[in-house]
Amino acid sequence: MLAYPWAMIFLPDGRMLVTERSGALRLVSTNGTLLSVAGVPQVAFDGQGGLLDVALDPDFTSNNVIYLSFSENAPDGSGLAVAKGTLSGDRQSLSGVTVIWRQSPKIANDNRHFGGRMAFAPDKTLFVTAGERHQGAPAQDLAGTLGKIVRINRDGSIPTDNPYAGQTGTRSEIWSSGHRNPYGLVFAADGRLFESEMGPDGGDEFNLIARGANYGWRLVSEGSDAGETLPRHSTRPDFAAPLLSWTPVIAPGGMIQYTANQFRGWEGDFVLAALVGQGLVRVRVSGSSATEVGRIPLGARIREVEQGPDGAIWILEDGQSGRLLKLDPA
Repeated sequence: MLAYPWAMIFLPDGRMLVTERSGALRLVSTNGTLLSVAGVPQVAFDGQGGLLDVALDPDFTSNNVIYLSFSENAPDGSGLAVAKGTLSGDRQSLSGVTVIWRQSPKIANDNRHFGGRMAFAPDKTLFVTAGERHQGAPAQDLAGTLGKIVRINRDGSIPTDNPYAGQTGTRSEIWSSGHRNPYGLVFAADGRLFESEMGPDGGDEFNLIARGANYGWRLVSEGSDAGETLPRHSTRPDFAAPLLSWTPVIAPGGMIQYTANQFRGWEGDFVLAALVGQGLVRVRVSGSSATEVGRIPLGARIREVEQGPDGAIWILEDGQSGRLLKLDPA
């Protein structure tokens, strides 16, 4: 069992790294043995915060660098951060751990909506989802990174071709805005970036992410918030509308695009972990439209989904005693 597992990634040798939100990074052998990786930064394990995503550097086979997203405490509150470090040859320790990005501002007295999903673009820049920390309006404020997707270089510097780079009164790392609590982020085989995020009471979203686009939270939504029915995206064509939304919610966690053939008929489909949906949700994209094409009930809150080297699908159950499971197509 794993304590509050959140994310996983396969290493080139078939072993995997699994994050536990309580603060541990676990090395899982091919026979299921669990070891702890030393040198992980201290995290703020509280509410929805803790150790979150893990990603391999695009040049991992030559540099052994990994990236971790996590919540951290500061005198003025807690916030999302991203660190990088070098994984040892035996994969049991990290060295040279350095924080390369921090969300701003920090938020006190609220431990929700950190986001924290990471994805590398084909050009090797790093995209990070930053939740709005349950604050609502700041998702529209370009002077901060609450409710944004950000794009940074691997050393934490800001690409000069970002949409707001060099503009006064904005954060130059912002790529898109108006997000609530984004937990899925995938570069598709065609190079486009797709994201999934939790809506409020209804209105979970599956989005095609465009450079400089605003996705509307909290001015528009496909759901209601604290009993208030919010205007729909259709009322504000200046905001980017989701390709697909869910009411009742599925509460999406991690997401992949399936690129193998072990699960026949799934090639190219997006597969979303569903917490409230207690299973997997399969979405098919055609051009700029998306359709739900299937659900796989698993009887538990599913936090994460990943494709294995052989095309198998692996999942992480959510919670204090979550299991790592390999799914059989049969």
